[in-house]
Amino acid sequence: MQLAVVTGVTAVATGLFLAPFSEQLDEQATRRALAIAQSTAAEPGLDNLLTEGAGPARDGPVQKVAERIRRATGASYVVVMDTRGVRWSHSEPARIGEHVSTDPSRVLAGREVLHLDEGTLGRAARGKVPLRNGHGDVVGAVSVGIAYDSVRDRFVRAVPGLLAYAGGALGVGALAALLIFRRFHKRTHDLAFSDIASLLAEREAILHGIREGVVALDPRGRIRLVNDEAQRLLELRPHHVGMDPEEAMGPGRTARVLAGDVPGADLLTVSGGRVLVANRMPTKDGGAVATLRDRTELELLGRELDGSQGLIDALRAQDHEHANRMHILLGLLQLGLYEEAVDYLSDAVGVHRATAEEISEKVRDPLLAALLVGKATVAAERGVALHIAPGTLLPDRLVDPPELATVLGNLVDNALDATAGSPGGRVETALTVHGTGIRLQVSDNGPGIPAERRETVFAEGWSTKEPPAHGRRGLGLALVRRLAERHGGSAEVDEGPDGGARFTVTLPEAVHPHHGSPEITRPRLP
Repeated sequence: MQLAVVTGVTAVATGLFLAPFSEQLDEQATRRALAIAQSTAAEPGLDNLLTEGAGPARDGPVQKVAERIRRATGASYVVVMDTRGVRWSHSEPARIGEHVSTDPSRVLAGREVLHLDEGTLGRAARGKVPLRNGHGDVVGAVSVGIAYDSVRDRFVRAVPGLLAYAGGALGVGALAALLIFRRFHKRTHDLAFSDIASLLAEREAILHGIREGVVALDPRGRIRLVNDEAQRLLELRPHHVGMDPEEAMGPGRTARVLAGDVPGADLLTVSGGRVLVANRMPTKDGGAVATLRDRTELELLGRELDGSQGLIDALRAQDHEHANRMHILLGLLQLGLYEEAVDYLSDAVGVHRATAEEISEKVRDPLLAALLVGKATVAAERGVALHIAPGTLLPDRLVDPPELATVLGNLVDNALDATAGSPGGRVETALTVHGTGIRLQVSDNGPGIPAERRETVFAEGWSTKEPPAHGRRGLGLALVRRLAERHGGSAEVDEGPDGGARFTVTLPEAVHPHHGSPEITRPRLP
């Protein structure tokens, strides 16, 4: 295809040059003939020879002057005529005294004439000028002809050189086409156009068919390709193509991971409530391709596993505590201390019931109340006192109890981890309602968090604890802040009243509006 294009362009360019070249040669010949005629007419004394001479003669002075000029200029003929159109000179002396073969009226009228015409000597380029005397009167005319064959010969002689240049240009073009062809094939790995089209179709099918998000970025760091899964995971739309990640998704860890600002492999990030694992691979053109895997379900399963483990720990603690109490009770009965056995059993049952009743009085939602009762049991096993702050009152009109349970569970777990193992460990939870909003606070008396790291704790992947068996830590507080922001609220941390950390989560629209004054019953808890 490239050779055909180069050959065609060379042929067209050569033809376009040759067409005006022939006309240029014709024009040059006619102007040369006119110039010779003008020089002849300006010959001194020629007008006097024409007007005062005895008449046209083969060896007359006019013929001698004309022949001298013809031989000097290489013209085919130099004809001098009088006002009657009778020749006084000619390259063939026999034609002297005859009338010219072409109409002389225009030149005898005082106008110069140049044209290609047929005459007695064949086709020629003619130039005619009037011959004037000293007073400016026309006393005759001079006609000069240049044979057309000589013009055509010049054209023919010029063609081979022109074709040689055209052939050279064609050769250079063919060589360039060959080099481009080889480079093109090297860059495309010797694939034909049909193969490339098939690969593009396959790539589109693969990109949009796999269940893993793919985001391609150009050398300027702007998004140039997003597959269907990436659009779902990152909530992107086709019009986001061409933007940088921060412009398309807003500032955050996910945008920084895609932009390459966060180094590493299998980076955890949270986007729209989803837990993603991101990897970024640079490309040869300076861009990059980022892959995203959704591990939200895996993370939820891991958290359910952690919750199950916590429940197992609580049951084991209850089992140990129950076994110890049964042993004490058995010993009292064996010793015959029946009244002491009754008092001990009443106290043991009363403690659990008092804890459950205290929680159920202040937390009316069954899910959150059950969560706090379970956490209180785990806290007791770990030697930490879990208290409900005075003034806590949470109705059973929550908009999304599971998400609030996730927030509360994460904060209580972190507080228990911070205070476990230290004497006098204490965790306090406060839940207060303001209109339709909830303010949730969890404080402890642990080591606390330095002021310079209080924003870092909400970043994905940050943790001071060992990773669990199912994966990595560092997502709990990030999910807490993301859930709070999704509900239009906020999550912050500062120093607690006992010197530890105090986490405060505000959810502006977490409680359904209260219509009327129906009686709110407490959940029944053991």
